Amino acid sequence: MSRYLLAVYQPDAPAPPPAALDRIMRDVRTVQDEMKKAGAWVMTAGLHPPGRAKVVRSKAEDVLVTDGPFAETTEHIGGFTIVEAADVSAAVAWARKLAKATTLPIEVRPVHDER
Repeated sequence: MSRYLLAVYQPDAPAPPPAALDRIMRDVRTVQDEMKKAGAWVMTAGLHPPGRAKVVRSKAEDVLVTDGPFAETTEHIGGFTIVEAADVSAAVAWARKLAKATTLPIEVRPVHDER
């Protein structure tokens, strides 16, 4: 089994109203429970807003630290789930369910696993 990152693309906008967010989170928990029962779930985490991020990059002989992601972004990674799946098609199947639950785009990317 391979591991895949399912990254949630969060728009840079206010959160949905509480009633909508409650429904979304209920639907996300349902998908996570299904992943766990199937033995696919590895971990899930939400991320703080991008304003809390630091970007560290090597520049010549120095290392620069800046606040937040690139300024021109209109969305950011709001959270992620890592799943174990037989192949990318199986990971995409989980991402479809997660996209429906979150109402947001999900990026599927294989993980270089050093286990």
